[in-house]
Amino acid sequence: MAAILAVDDSSSLRQMVAFTLKSSGFDVIEAVDGQDAIEKLNGRAVDLVLTDQNMPRMDGLTLVRHLRTLPHFKSTPILILTTESSDEMKQAGRAAGATGWMVKPFDPRKLIEVIRKVLPATERSASDE
Repeated sequence: MAAILAVDDSSSLRQMVAFTLKSSGFDVIEAVDGQDAIEKLNGRAVDLVLTDQNMPRMDGLTLVRHLRTLPHFKSTPILILTTESSDEMKQAGRAAGATGWMVKPFDPRKLIEVIRKVLPATERSASDE
């Protein structure tokens, strides 16, 4: 079962994301911002990171840049789920090393579809096969 780190400062959005992911067979670790995400990972790898952009203490792009410096996150899919939709922000996400960009509000089915597309085949949930 794939483990996903879900990072968002909105508790209601984190709950919706966690419910969507768990309902599709994923393990979920929740964090309230980039700094909390790094503390919760504590050297451990996950199969995918899903992060908001605008958060206190450490935003999503800073988190992406930090994770990409760590050996076990060089190729881990990182998706940014945010209200930001400008081409400049999307470009900044790509430059930071984000795998993809999704705009809130999100469609739960589309979120799962995108996650399954970017997860390595060996890490997809059993319900996907």
